[in-house]
Amino acid sequence: MKPALWACCVLSFTLVGCGDRPPATETAPPRPALTFTAAQASNAFAHVTGLVETCTPRDAGTPGAEKAAHWIHDRLAERNVDVRIDRFTDPTPRGTKPFFNVLATIPGTGDGWIILLSHFDTMSGIGKGFQGANDSGSSTGLLIELAAILRAAGPLPHNILCGFMDGEECMLAYSDRDGFHGSRRLAKQIKAEGRDVKAVILMDMVGDRDLKLTVPRNSTAALRLLALKAAEATGDRARIGLFDGIIYDDHQAFLDLGFPAVNLIDFEFGSRPGLNDYWHTPEDTLDKLSVDSLLTTGRIVLEMINRL
Repeated sequence: MKPALWACCVLSFTLVGCGDRPPATETAPPRPALTFTAAQASNAFAHVTGLVETCTPRDAGTPGAEKAAHWIHDRLAERNVDVRIDRFTDPTPRGTKPFFNVLATIPGTGDGWIILLSHFDTMSGIGKGFQGANDSGSSTGLLIELAAILRAAGPLPHNILCGFMDGEECMLAYSDRDGFHGSRRLAKQIKAEGRDVKAVILMDMVGDRDLKLTVPRNSTAALRLLALKAAEATGDRARIGLFDGIIYDDHQAFLDLGFPAVNLIDFEFGSRPGLNDYWHTPEDTLDKLSVDSLLTTGRIVLEMINRL
């Protein structure tokens, strides 16, 4: 290389290298963590009370279940949540029956989806006045309030679908034609649409005054761990534990189609610790629930969403 040409190259490099740097792009402030307050838990309890007092019983395939679906829809619409009712029919041991899933959508900024689930129907054959306050009015009232909170929080990193399932309870005995009607339908719809599901979080029987949430073995391992870590972060670790057994519930339809899913359920709803003797009996009433238990569950679920 000739000396003159070499000097020009150095000068050119120096001018480019020493020029003004482009201004650094400003980063958006971190999104505030989702929290669940005592006041919001009281709202959730009011939803449970309203559902039970207005729509009892809510057996699948009956006018009571349809009334409950519209009641849930209207409560969500009042809070400006985008909500619709998916009416469909399905064969059952008692003939083809109508079912009504209530689906609330909170758009996010990304392509991923978090699905929150509760069923609202009551077990048939218990009696005319059967409330089904805990199973599963409790999680239904809580999910109504959670949907409103998530809607008010603004766009989150993931889209949220709050699914209120009809037909979880069986009429005679669980089979391909009896029970889990709503969740099987929704899981198939989500699969057909090709949605990128990050987590399915089911809540069931979460209002017991003596709350002891369990996470059954038939839940995705990473989400089981997430539930425990979330509870530890919210100070609720003593009220949740792992269960080595299997509990078939609305999350199973999603597991069967390959989606990550977890079940948060208190299966010790009874007259003393270790018993579940209030379940599917006339003893499943509002007086056995508490705002504090809804507060605990709501805190854990929102902290799980914070960490997804």
